[in-house]
This record gives sequence, C-alpha cells and structure tokens, in this order.
Amino acid sequence: MSEHFRVEGGARLVGEVEVVGAKNSVLKLMAAALLAEGTTTITNCPEILDVPLMADVLRSLGCGVDVDGDTVTITTPAELNHHADS
Repeated sequence: MSEHFRVEGGARLVGEVEVVGAKNSVLKLMAAALLAEGTTTITNCPEILDVPLMADVLRSLGCGVDVDGDTVTITTPAELNHHADS
C-alpha cells in the first residue's frame, strides 16, 4: 500500500518532506522540482550517472542546478524554457 497526501484548498504549501526510496527516486524528485517556483534542495542523493544528465536537462529548461556531493539544489524560474534546441 502506498502512502499519499491529499491537499485541498487554495492556500500555498510551504515546508519540508523527507522521502525514503530507491536510488533512482532522486530523478523523479529532480523532475518534481519543476512544479515549485523557487529553490528546491535534495539531500542524501546517490552518486549515479543519471543525476548530472538530469541536471543538464533541467538547465536546458532554464533552471539553475548545483550538484555538490550528495546535495542537489535546483532553482526553478517563474517561466520555464519550453523550446527544444535545434
């Protein structure tokens, strides 16, 4: 059985969530950072080759991404770049 949260109402959500998961969950968390304007910090990241690749994808969308050891900091702009490079 999976755990989930249901949020109702128009109030803005602010806070921290501790997620326990498989090593590849960091990629999903990095993608989820696109949903939150501002800065998202993911700690205790595994050192897998896909993390820097995903960081490059997020940068191409206009995000600022800093990978420092086991910490990834993603700054999502108000408007993402949605044009593919040719």
